[in-house]
Amino acid sequence: MAYPDTIVAIATPPGRGGVGIVRVSGKSLTDMTRVLCGRGLTPRVARHTRFLDAAGRPIDDGIALYFAAPSSFTGEDVLELHAHGSPMVLQALVRRCVELGARHAEPGEFTKRAYLNGKLDLAQAEAVADVIDAATESAARAAVRSLTGEFSARIKTLQDTIIRLRMFVEATLDFPEEDVEFIEAERARDQLAETRVALQRVIAEAGRGQLLHDGIRIVLAGEPNVGKSSLLNALAGDEVAIVTPIAGTTRDTVKSHINVKGLPVEIVDTAGLRDTTDPVEALGIERTRAAIRDADLALVIVESAQAVSNALIAELPESLPRIVVHNKIDLRSDAARIDDHGVWLSAKTGDGVELLTGAIADAVGFNYREEGGFMARERHVTALRAALNHVDDAAAHLEHVALELFAEELRLAHEALGEITGEFTADDLLGEIFSRFCIGK
Repeated sequence: MAYPDTIVAIATPPGRGGVGIVRVSGKSLTDMTRVLCGRGLTPRVARHTRFLDAAGRPIDDGIALYFAAPSSFTGEDVLELHAHGSPMVLQALVRRCVELGARHAEPGEFTKRAYLNGKLDLAQAEAVADVIDAATESAARAAVRSLTGEFSARIKTLQDTIIRLRMFVEATLDFPEEDVEFIEAERARDQLAETRVALQRVIAEAGRGQLLHDGIRIVLAGEPNVGKSSLLNALAGDEVAIVTPIAGTTRDTVKSHINVKGLPVEIVDTAGLRDTTDPVEALGIERTRAAIRDADLALVIVESAQAVSNALIAELPESLPRIVVHNKIDLRSDAARIDDHGVWLSAKTGDGVELLTGAIADAVGFNYREEGGFMARERHVTALRAALNHVDDAAAHLEHVALELFAEELRLAHEALGEITGEFTADDLLGEIFSRFCIGK
């Protein structure tokens, strides 16, 4: 797809740094390159040069890289100007490119052009943003695997299996007079069963990938002075919340972003739940209830010798997963345990905190013990589940030898998978996806 216009943007983060990069992409950049750099450039060869303004004066001294179409990120001619990381210098370079006919790029427009020019499929294009936004090393590695095509390859394998089934049945429907033999029903059942198992496996991996992409929100809930703030500090590895022996110290929600077994987590410390006449503490308790409503998981904290009170249980929605945390085991001289399922630890000494991180991952279905995997988004999981439903419906139609309906369900399953890689994609979805990218990518 050829675009008539040229786009330009600063590709490095805002602020000052050692090096800043301005990226340009368009149909033909040879003339712009000669004017801006005072010389032509050999494709894919870095050249030290001066970047010139309209009067021929140097804007900066740096490195220029020219990538000729189609051997570039976007599939168009691409010019990268590596200058000193001064915001003033980079903005001057962008202004000069605009003077030479470029326009300011929209968010994600470079990657969008790469997708529309066939350099990336849609899942890979989304992975570009996921690599940039990754909050943990596990998330970054998963995003890179998606960027390099691992997720897309899994989808294509599923599509190829479905296509083979469609080929036989549609040949039978289209050319009955040719006596094209439809695959035996038993063989079709076996292939559908194998496809279903493969889909379920990819759905499970995509669910893990979605957790890596979205992260989870955990709320610390409990009565005053049971050690919620101490536990937040222990999990964060830093003194992010004030800890005192005085009950009711925490009056507002305190948030921290942490890494739990590679899973990005926002953890929220809250005011202790109790009856109070203090208007400030009462406001904090209302915010605690709001945080509980928004949470994906609750850590219900009690002192080691206590059970969870009925009043505290009543504050938690039935659908909210929770882990009971028995804190302050360092204060006990015996090994007594009350009879419930939970984690026993000391936020003060750190004893048992590692057990809690494993329990958190297990509670939300994040298999941190498994290596590999890919990044995924909610729309990917939705499309995979839709494909699985169509495969199940196809199997039901096969039992009744309703070949037209069987073929239609296979077609719908194929299209659902195609939505992931962008084979079947609405323009409004593309707009939504790329609008969330940073400018310059």
